Amino acid sequence: MQSILIVEDERVIRTALRRLLERNNYMVAEAGSVPEASGEHDLSGFDLIISDLRLPGPPGTEIIAQAGEAPVLIMTSYASVKSAVDAMQQGAADYIAKPFDHDEMLHAVARLIKNRRLKQQNQALKSDLQRDYPVRGIVGDCAAMQQVFDHIQKVAPTDTTVLILGESGTGKELVARAVHERSPRCDAPLIAVNCAAIAEGLIEAELFGHVRGAFTGAVQARKGLVESAHGGTLFLDEIGELPVAAQGRLLRVLQEGEIRRVGSSTSAQVDIRLIAATNRNLAQMVEDGLFRRDLYYRLRVMEIRLPPLRDRGADITAMAGSMLAKVANRLSRPQLAFDEEALEAINAYHWPGNVRELENALERAVILAETSLVTRELLAIDPSVDELSAGLERKAEVETPTVDLSLDDYFVHFVTRHEDHMTETDLAKRLGISRKSLWERRQRLGIPKRGRRKS
Repeated sequence: MQSILIVEDERVIRTALRRLLERNNYMVAEAGSVPEASGEHDLSGFDLIISDLRLPGPPGTEIIAQAGEAPVLIMTSYASVKSAVDAMQQGAADYIAKPFDHDEMLHAVARLIKNRRLKQQNQALKSDLQRDYPVRGIVGDCAAMQQVFDHIQKVAPTDTTVLILGESGTGKELVARAVHERSPRCDAPLIAVNCAAIAEGLIEAELFGHVRGAFTGAVQARKGLVESAHGGTLFLDEIGELPVAAQGRLLRVLQEGEIRRVGSSTSAQVDIRLIAATNRNLAQMVEDGLFRRDLYYRLRVMEIRLPPLRDRGADITAMAGSMLAKVANRLSRPQLAFDEEALEAINAYHWPGNVRELENALERAVILAETSLVTRELLAIDPSVDELSAGLERKAEVETPTVDLSLDDYFVHFVTRHEDHMTETDLAKRLGISRKSLWERRQRLGIPKRGRRKS
């Protein structure tokens, strides 16, 4: 039963209001002044406080500061716009003028108590989420993920440039969003750009904008994505794919806070925080002349390394359970659970596609499930034959039995040797893997298709 405190010096009004509320199943306490209320009651323990504005001694609004989380409804027979504004500015939850009818009072009481209950529930849920998973959307209790959370919490309040490293599908964009949301720039935009998804000839215009007539098709001036992030955060995913010319422009943004649109002779100031991510070895790219050394040093002021899913131990089970519930909700399906064999398969599988592959497997399972249990068959994974590793091992044994190569070394050797005369489908078939796995391993090892390489 909800409890309400009435602070009213006129006994007749106080008694009538108490009876009205008790008839509607509220527990009611009374006081004739603010000092009496605070002296005899724990004000924060009430679900609602109803106080007259004009009381002996301090006005009713004085109780607001002492009420803690309890909402305060101010009532007065001296109704005016000014007194209403004053009460609300001092923190009153609402304002009601006397004389009021019973329905009006009961409606206000029910609404304020409901709002307080919802606020408490939201605060409790937020507290639980922050306690269990310090970064929204990322589950992780292993030591490597705890270090990730620690780095996020320490670097987010600063304006420091952040470089996020990790294999494809490990959640680099989630980390970037967590850094932005915990930063002083959280109310400004986060502009996310996948550098690998923009054609090389267009990426400078997309990032930095262009003036009218800068190139064929530039019929009007256009603001770039860097300018769109002004005041906020620019997230450049797959920054290892950024062409060298665009790297120079980006370096100027970081060093001088200036941007020059393609085709323009003037510069403009921009204020951004840069977060970059890659699954490639930027240090090796620097040594190979594919990435600017000065930009690399600018980026790696703070590195956050995301571990692959296969190295996260018990996190895999926790993540699978959390993700299964989210997928079921998103697809409007009943809640499901894993059977024992499915859990064993999830923990034994190599997960070359990391968290993204896990989510895709769970979505497929939820769609196909005909009972409340998710089975190993529904997941369509076979931990006894890790597709990528087993395929490479078989080929390594057949074609290079005398060469001591790691699986990654063999992959690089085989693809670079045969990609000029074999299609992606043929390469995947010869390696014993899928085209998707071929693409993911290319990305991780930094072996783009021939057509993307510079001459």
